[in-house]
Amino acid sequence: MAHDSPRDLADLVTGLDDRLADADARLGREYPGARGERQPVHSVYVPADRVGPGLAADWGARALAALDEYAPDPADLARVTGLDGAAVADALPRVRAKLAAEPVEDLRADFEDGYGTPGDEAEDAHARAVAGAFAADLAAGTATPYFGIRMKGMEAAGRHRGVRTLDLFLRTLLEAHGSLPAGLVLTLPKITSVEQVEAMAWLAGRLEGRYGLEEGRLRFELQIETPQSVVLADGTVAIPRMIAAGQGRVTALHYGTYDYSAACGITAAHQTLAHPAADHAKSVMQVAAAGTGVWLSDGGSNILPVGSADEVRAAWRLHAGLVRRSLERGFYQGWDLHPLQLPMRHLAGFVFYREAFAPAAARLRAYLGSVEGGGVADEPATAQALAAVLAQGLRCGALDEEEVAGAAGTGADALLALAARRVG
Repeated sequence: MAHDSPRDLADLVTGLDDRLADADARLGREYPGARGERQPVHSVYVPADRVGPGLAADWGARALAALDEYAPDPADLARVTGLDGAAVADALPRVRAKLAAEPVEDLRADFEDGYGTPGDEAEDAHARAVAGAFAADLAAGTATPYFGIRMKGMEAAGRHRGVRTLDLFLRTLLEAHGSLPAGLVLTLPKITSVEQVEAMAWLAGRLEGRYGLEEGRLRFELQIETPQSVVLADGTVAIPRMIAAGQGRVTALHYGTYDYSAACGITAAHQTLAHPAADHAKSVMQVAAAGTGVWLSDGGSNILPVGSADEVRAAWRLHAGLVRRSLERGFYQGWDLHPLQLPMRHLAGFVFYREAFAPAAARLRAYLGSVEGGGVADEPATAQALAAVLAQGLRCGALDEEEVAGAAGTGADALLALAARRVG
């Protein structure tokens, strides 16, 4: 039986490399892996005419006051939310500190559904005022880590107004601040075709040229809230084509709960993040975004914690359950629409990350070789996922660097690097 010589094997390997060179390059380009940046736990949407300097601190103060009024101690809060009492008691001091220091991680001024069409003169004024408010917060050192606007989309009825608002907002922010902050976020809503994403990428490039910005500086999120943004008329999945059409500018996919549900014929009483139609759309989003570095965000709950004490507590219980459900399904960001939703956003999130902490750290420590044995043999992809949940807990404040380093056997920098490392 003939055996290949080392030279023959080298020729085979070279041949394989040549055959797969284009596929390798495409894989690296289309699936670069995690971005390694901090993902906000939520986006807070506020109608543009209600955005002013210091809004985040005001929302945090209102959230803390609501905790004191409706659930003043951990036992009360556990009963209200249905979360484990010991876990609530452990997380609550951190939640209070979060609400005092950084209640909002991503503040979005809404010029779309939450805002309406007040006319050009009013919207022009609000676009300038929103930019001025963000610039004032930046100057005061009180800006949220991420902030930006949701403009009107690329559908025919709103695209002219959307472009005008975006241009005014960017121009005013540049004039007031001198540059575009790293945390600037833009959202493109009501997408019904791949061409609309292509048009947004084209617009971003033109605006970069208009204002002397570096190429690729303006990036944007895609709001997935129409059936056409999930499945195209020919039956193919729309989202991968839309990400590609963004030419590297697409940063996140945000599920739009109520527009999508309504478009699918779901009656208002059953429009929720937990509906099977919502789960299907979000599963498609999740598969399409996997490995691309594009973040995922669930939507929000329109059952606001307002009214009587019983109504506030009932809304809190619902919201805490929905936040927990999203986190368990791999959606680490959602939407909040009211200051009294902030306590449950952070409480449910902190409880989730603190519950995940001990087992994830122990498995990661074993994987890194800091301890012998262990009951689970983890692979590199799982180790990355373990590091990612700890990194997310660190970034939002649910976990401390010292406790994570002690339990996982590695420092925060190494942990963040492992979480962002491409596997495969």
